[in-house]
Amino acid sequence: MLLRDDVAGVGRRGDIVKVAGGFARNYLLPEGRAIIASDGVEGQAEQMRRRRDLREAKDRNAAESQATALAGAVIPISARAAGGGRLFGSIGPADVVAAIKATKGIEVDRRHVLLPEHIKETGTFEVSVELFRDVVAVVTVEVTAAS
Repeated sequence: MLLRDDVAGVGRRGDIVKVAGGFARNYLLPEGRAIIASDGVEGQAEQMRRRRDLREAKDRNAAESQATALAGAVIPISARAAGGGRLFGSIGPADVVAAIKATKGIEVDRRHVLLPEHIKETGTFEVSVELFRDVVAVVTVEVTAAS
């Protein structure tokens, strides 16, 4: 099978892979995610891999420039809090993404914010943002009590 899309656990676009017949017949072919690899498909596979590599290089460069812009950035977030600094609610990845967009003007997907658990109190926290597979920027989130 020649993969036309990235398929988790199987391969990436342009790869020629062997899969179980039922998987190919019931999922890959009907979804248009693969085609049957015949003799003349090698050139098409090479072209797909070349385009994939170019797109990945462009995405990596964009992620590295975003990581440079975000490196060491202090992202302020204001939230309602009780007297002891405990928040009414919590700060999650979506809140961090909105604050990065407002502060730095950089759009980040909330799934790429590596926050082990929601922030539930005021203070300063280190948050990692995975911009590409191995491009990670660490930002400082400063949570203050709203007046």
